[in-house]
Amino acid sequence: MAAESGSDSAGGESAEGLQNRASLAGILHALAAYGLWGGNPLFFKLLAGVNAFEVTAHRALWSLPVTALLLLLIGRLRQGLALLSSWRMARVMVLSALFIGTNWGFFVWAVASGRTLEASLGYYINPLMNMAVGYIFLGERFSPRQWLAIGLALSAVVWLTVSAGVFPWLALLLAMSFTAYGYLRKTMPAGPLDGLFVESLVLSLLAVPVLLLLSGQGVPLAFGKDGTLSLILAACGPVTVAPLLFFAAAARRIRLSTLGVMQYLAPTLMFLTAVFVFGDPFDRDHAIAFVLIWLAVALYSLDALRAGRQDGRT
Repeated sequence: MAAESGSDSAGGESAEGLQNRASLAGILHALAAYGLWGGNPLFFKLLAGVNAFEVTAHRALWSLPVTALLLLLIGRLRQGLALLSSWRMARVMVLSALFIGTNWGFFVWAVASGRTLEASLGYYINPLMNMAVGYIFLGERFSPRQWLAIGLALSAVVWLTVSAGVFPWLALLLAMSFTAYGYLRKTMPAGPLDGLFVESLVLSLLAVPVLLLLSGQGVPLAFGKDGTLSLILAACGPVTVAPLLFFAAAARRIRLSTLGVMQYLAPTLMFLTAVFVFGDPFDRDHAIAFVLIWLAVALYSLDALRAGRQDGRT
């Protein structure tokens, strides 16, 4: 036994030690991904005076060279372009690009118009909506806790609608667009970076005429006229791509149940930013709705952790 132990020490780490290091690395990557996503409102608030269509166009335009360069560095640029070789795949990629572009655009608009709190609500609802899509389209079934979580989320939406007299369309639009995007990406054989490259390419083809149209209508464009804003708009590419790369690295190292629970870090950071940094209105009705959402989140998280322990995956 002593000889075996010495052999382990001399030959390197044990399998358990390597596994623990991979899990720790996965958690750190997940924290980076969700921390960056949660911090997005602080970045896009810097562009609050810029037309939301222009900001969204630059997210696509500057994501394209970033993803292309990364694919070139890892030798996968040809594989990324190959996604467009199949007409069926190309149609799906165009559709996914439109969904993520819609999500980007309305998120930018939400931050610029002082509705970051409602945006955070959308990203709290998103995982619960993913469950509903899995039930309808993928044949997944719910546990009693999951049914209760969805019921609480629906109650929060109904409460906001009745109490405020306004349907929370922005939160639901952000949740639905990202849910639809996630479903398409889950069911297509495309890696995160490959897929984002093609989506950025598709959106870039739309971004150029959008910018020309805005300019033609007399909308003052910031890029090229204000040095600081031009640099911030160019930074939209790395800001968009970086969290996705961290997320992809995390997904390879830790179990999905852990990743599912950690995803709530992003909307929580958005919520805290909205209330304590931007000063978004937060009254009793908002408090009741968010308590219902947080209860739903707790139930979802408990069920995800329990399922993860049963599966024994890392």
